[in-house]
Amino acid sequence: MFEEFSDSAVVDVIGDAACAENVACARRLAAIAELYERRQIPVEDGQGRQLWRIDPWEAVAAEVAAVQTITAAAAGGLLHYAVCLRERLPRVAAVFATGVIDFRCVRMIVARTLLAIDADVMAAIDAELAETVPTWGPLSVHKMQQSVDRIVVRHDPDARRRTESRARGRYVEFVHDRATSYLSGQLHQTDATLLDRRLSALAHTVCDDDPRTVEQRRADALGALAAGHTLLACACGSSACAAACNGSPPPAVVVHVVAEAAVLESADGSDVHGERDEDNTFEMITTRERLVEVVRESRCPKAPRPAVPSATPGFGFVVGGTAVSANVLADLAARGIAELRPVVHHGDSPPEPRYRPSAVLANFVRCRDLTCRFPGCDCPADFCDIDHTVPYDLGGPTHASNLKTLCRKHHLLKTFWCGPDGWHDEQLSDGTVIWTAPTGHTYRTQPGSKLLIPTLCKPTGTLNIVRRKSDSTGRGAMMPRRQRTRSGDRGHRILTERRRNALRN
Repeated sequence: MFEEFSDSAVVDVIGDAACAENVACARRLAAIAELYERRQIPVEDGQGRQLWRIDPWEAVAAEVAAVQTITAAAAGGLLHYAVCLRERLPRVAAVFATGVIDFRCVRMIVARTLLAIDADVMAAIDAELAETVPTWGPLSVHKMQQSVDRIVVRHDPDARRRTESRARGRYVEFVHDRATSYLSGQLHQTDATLLDRRLSALAHTVCDDDPRTVEQRRADALGALAAGHTLLACACGSSACAAACNGSPPPAVVVHVVAEAAVLESADGSDVHGERDEDNTFEMITTRERLVEVVRESRCPKAPRPAVPSATPGFGFVVGGTAVSANVLADLAARGIAELRPVVHHGDSPPEPRYRPSAVLANFVRCRDLTCRFPGCDCPADFCDIDHTVPYDLGGPTHASNLKTLCRKHHLLKTFWCGPDGWHDEQLSDGTVIWTAPTGHTYRTQPGSKLLIPTLCKPTGTLNIVRRKSDSTGRGAMMPRRQRTRSGDRGHRILTERRRNALRN
């Protein structure tokens, strides 16, 4: 692509592309703000929607999430920045539109100016920022905060955002990989010490024949704590082992994992314990002679290594989460931690004669869908409602071809933001759902198991539904309500923080 470009020209391309990216981002946020402005409902026609749990803000966030295939939380964040730029920082928005500053800088400015509530003061802050920001050059996050804060304090001392102390910045985060998950965080020292000692104590509650290393047992002990156990179940496999049972009541937390039966039958749980020769293949090369020897060995053809016994044949999939090795599932089942239950595919079964689906049918729908079926939403199906695509009271049967999982937010959105200018959905027999947005754009979502466990997505029968006409009179009375409007909540939080700042100054 760049074969004929000089080094200088390649650097120019990088700079031009970064500027174009900033311009495109500014244009996207401006469009989001425009959509929000158009979705505002006049007070006389609003029917109290500003107090609805799914208010106009949530309705616009759903459209933004669908068109970008992102989560509702991510869309809400973009909407927040878009509205702040339009209503509070129009001059900074104009600078952003030229590509001079990036989205990281814009997010920082929005966050650090949020407590300024006087319109004239906010206009002065906006004007000074728009004039000075292009001259800053590259700054670290901390230096950028300080630069914005200096301008804010000069105009409104009570509007300065206080940086959280290290203690208030504590957190725990999980990052899911293909076979394992990574846990990181920042705790109080006392809590971290207690957790460290607790894991070590649990790791030594098993017998001497347990095949796991100490570190593996400590990792498993964290899962045992999360499940409410007081002991770590031993993995030695002996029925006579006193530590084979964890001795605690059934876990209060349940995690559903979907897997092919054939995958579990061919898995070997013992493969996840202990150490293997292939686990310790790292070598620190300290001499030139050894480096030459390693290079020569790498160039020589080698006989193929024998396959590792009981190599992992496949994976199961956490409902709404990540993949889990079939060997890990087999080990959990062997130790009595995981209970295996078959999922019944409903095929051409007739509809059930009631509104609420049976446990067997609901279990199938959740395993088929895995997550909320609204575009971009990844809420686990365990925490979703079972929704009738064609409402039950309008002739929609309780059948797998008319049921899907929707999180409570998107269930309310579909139910109450319907009508000629609302959302519409259509479901196919294989679980595919076709959504039509208020603008007429269509979005197709497939069940989460479509690529993971295709057998769950076999058609469950075509329904000939005669949809009765809906009477939406008084429907809004059933929408869950807020105590205050969204803007009222925001204003209350801002005033509270300003009062704290005034006491400190």
